[in-house]
Amino acid sequence: MAALRFSANLSWLFQEVPGLPARIEAAAGAGFRAVEVAWPYDSDVGLVREALGRNRVNLVLINTPPGDVKAGELGLGAVPERQDEFRVGLHEAVKWASELHCDRIHIMAGRVPPGSERQHVAKEMEETFIENLKYAANVLSQAGITGLLEPINCRITDPRYFLNTPQHAASILEKVGMSNLKLQMDLYHWQIMDGNLTRNIQTYLPLIGHVQIAQVPHRNEPDSHGELNYKYLLNLLQSLGYQGYVGCEYKPQGDTLTGLGWMETYNRNSGQCRS
Repeated sequence: MAALRFSANLSWLFQEVPGLPARIEAAAGAGFRAVEVAWPYDSDVGLVREALGRNRVNLVLINTPPGDVKAGELGLGAVPERQDEFRVGLHEAVKWASELHCDRIHIMAGRVPPGSERQHVAKEMEETFIENLKYAANVLSQAGITGLLEPINCRITDPRYFLNTPQHAASILEKVGMSNLKLQMDLYHWQIMDGNLTRNIQTYLPLIGHVQIAQVPHRNEPDSHGELNYKYLLNLLQSLGYQGYVGCEYKPQGDTLTGLGWMETYNRNSGQCRS
């Protein structure tokens, strides 16, 4: 069995280092061969590309732009009457991904609009999301990029996020029917919303294009105090033959490097190092 491959999420890790290019270098120094970042768009694409090349690190995931952050937006994929803005953001993400040789983009669904109740707008938001995903899948296909849908829990992290369960995400993927769209499985969110992780991993593995990890409930290192047994979960993913990356999207309790002992233990026990 091949060992799992880990990517450092630079929107969360190495925050003690200023600037995305420097964080790429810090991740490489810590042994990561892959990184991901939610929104690289405020950085200089040339400097990011140079840092990736110089440190021999792959960028494996970015998100579509969030929209108007000051207005509380977190993606536009499912937001009605914002399709034109969604498409502009999608093309910007594809441009960045293409320039940085990144082959996965998380297509953010977005939040239930202010003043609306989820049950009143759910049907319209789902129809909007499906329409936008069909458009996105065609655009991404031309660029050789996989689109990802990530359920984000509405119990702790984001009460108004539209897409919040693996079942809903899988249902939407089935309705869209495009092979280059996959699930992004963040085990932190999946545990909070549904639990039953063993069965859900087994059930949805064919749809999973990316995995992210953090402990529950405080979203710290996988081996920190909490309710998830990551030794078991990582071994399960490995035994099932998961081939994608496992993104380290957690809040370090202190210095990032100090908290990476869990990954060293996994790599040592698996007999290989594919971070």
